[in-house]
Amino acid sequence: MTDSAAAAATLGSATALRALVGAEPLVSEWLTVDQTSVDRFAEATGDHQWIHVDPERARRESPFGGPVAHGFLTLSLIPALLDRTVALEQRMGVNYGLNRVRFTSPVPVGSRLRAGFAVESVTEVENNGVQVLWNVTLERQGSERPVCVAEFITRHYF
Repeated sequence: MTDSAAAAATLGSATALRALVGAEPLVSEWLTVDQTSVDRFAEATGDHQWIHVDPERARRESPFGGPVAHGFLTLSLIPALLDRTVALEQRMGVNYGLNRVRFTSPVPVGSRLRAGFAVESVTEVENNGVQVLWNVTLERQGSERPVCVAEFITRHYF
């Protein structure tokens, strides 16, 4: 993966997170998905399907015209893109899970992606924490359709 930027927003409390409920999504900077990242993901997961790791065959035989990133690689970018978009001044934060994930469009290798993060809800959880439900839309530069939509759940302890 390439490209990096500083977070667009800094939040230091549950109150600041609650203030984002219903607000416009926070949008990350663009991130490029390169073949090296796809190959490393294949190594890490054992998913060596040729549409991801064999560029020549993918150009010849794939309906996508070349290699594409794994759907789960695309999904795994969400926490990193959130971290690059929102700096949370907290004791600890954890990924709590996902709901309703859809891969709505392929991600050709070389694509530039960014994510929009809209806060759906912020609820109290044990140990003085809050749980945030983020509606996430990952988009590919130059495409009208998103590549992934998901409900991402995080917990934060300030």
